[in-house]
Amino acid sequence: MNARMEKLDRAIRLIHLLCESAEGLTLDEMARELDVNRRTAERMRNVIALHFDLEDVADGRSKRFRIREGLRRVYTRPSAAEIAALQAEVAAQRREKAPQADLLDSLLTKVRSAFDMRERSRIEPDLDALARLQRARVVAGPAVVAAPHVLVAVQQAIIAGTAIEFDYLAEGAVAPKWRRVVPYGLLHGPVTYLVGKMPGRDLDPVHYRLDRMENPRLGNEPCAPPEDWDLDDWLAHSFGIWREDDHDVVLRVLPSAVPRARAWRFHPAQVLEEDGDELLVRFRAGGLREIAEHLFTWGGDVRIEAPEELRSVMRERVLLAWATT
Repeated sequence: MNARMEKLDRAIRLIHLLCESAEGLTLDEMARELDVNRRTAERMRNVIALHFDLEDVADGRSKRFRIREGLRRVYTRPSAAEIAALQAEVAAQRREKAPQADLLDSLLTKVRSAFDMRERSRIEPDLDALARLQRARVVAGPAVVAAPHVLVAVQQAIIAGTAIEFDYLAEGAVAPKWRRVVPYGLLHGPVTYLVGKMPGRDLDPVHYRLDRMENPRLGNEPCAPPEDWDLDDWLAHSFGIWREDDHDVVLRVLPSAVPRARAWRFHPAQVLEEDGDELLVRFRAGGLREIAEHLFTWGGDVRIEAPEELRSVMRERVLLAWATT
């Protein structure tokens, strides 16, 4: 073993000794266990103190050191950055009045309550600085409120493997209608959707907005998605939220926008292909209206190569935008 490996080996051994000792070790005991001088043991202790919660206990004229609560606590204790990130997300969910806000807030409370006074005093200065100057961005979108108990009911149905029944007010309808569906997934965002399929019918799953669901209750019979159901794969067939027939989409990016397009995700399964100074983006998806409306944000730097159906939808959206100006 070379000198560098020997130093690493001693450091790891000292970490374990400090974790396993109930009463702690003095510097002299560390030096004796590692067969080094006291000054070397002191330097190693200082390095370990930078990364672990090293506690010192007075023992007469000497001090004993130990790593509190063992190694598991060291590696599972959240950092100030992690708590601040969760806190920012909770605040954003609160502003959006999202149904997950209560769950995330409860998680944040549990995480913070797990700290003892020593840990809190150590982490609070960093947490205060990060929390004061860190926010989750809230973008423009639907301002809808879904009741938290509706989300809880859907999650209970998923856990229990049963269908869920509810009264649903579809868009444009004057009164809600009873629905019974098998939960195939939950989609969170500005609007939270249940992906559900009516049991006993050979139909594709559809979306139900949680803010339009009332009186949710669990079904009495076992009902669950097939074992080979893949929510991510199903979502990849749409550009946005709505399900339509798939199309082979080809977009041409002009030279001025190629750097931006290379760092942009149009679709999870996209393929980029160089064509001279331009860039071709290929993917297969439905949701032509959502694709067309997204292309408005590129200001003419992205052209539609295919399909013709997307060109037609784009023309309709352009004419509608022109008529409203």
